[in-house]
Amino acid sequence: MPTIQSVKSMVDEALAQITTHSVDQALALHGRDDVVFVDLRDVRELEREGTLPGAFHAPRGMLEFWVDPQSPYHKPVFNRPGTRYVLFCAGGWRSALAALTLQQMGLQGVSHVGGGFSAWKAAGAPVGSLPPRHT
Repeated sequence: MPTIQSVKSMVDEALAQITTHSVDQALALHGRDDVVFVDLRDVRELEREGTLPGAFHAPRGMLEFWVDPQSPYHKPVFNRPGTRYVLFCAGGWRSALAALTLQQMGLQGVSHVGGGFSAWKAAGAPVGSLPPRHT
């Protein structure tokens, strides 16, 4: 039987290659015109927990399709020159893997929030309701 690489080791490899922001660092970026926070969580997580005010919701399962300008599912938000993209999920694992994938796709300025939305919320950072649907 083949050996399956653990998710933890995949996340560790991603973390070695991407930029991770602490909540304080992410807060300093939040609200800037040249920064888009991207919430990768499932819509049920957003409905239950809320999200960062102004975050763009891109479900993890569609992210690569939405980033690729050649995809029929492409979203223009991912085609803004000079924009920085700060990804987050619930705990920082999905966003670490996604940030590495987007870097490999060639998207510039991609990072993620260490500890994800859970760390953001625990720090008392602002939380809003469900963002507009995939604009």
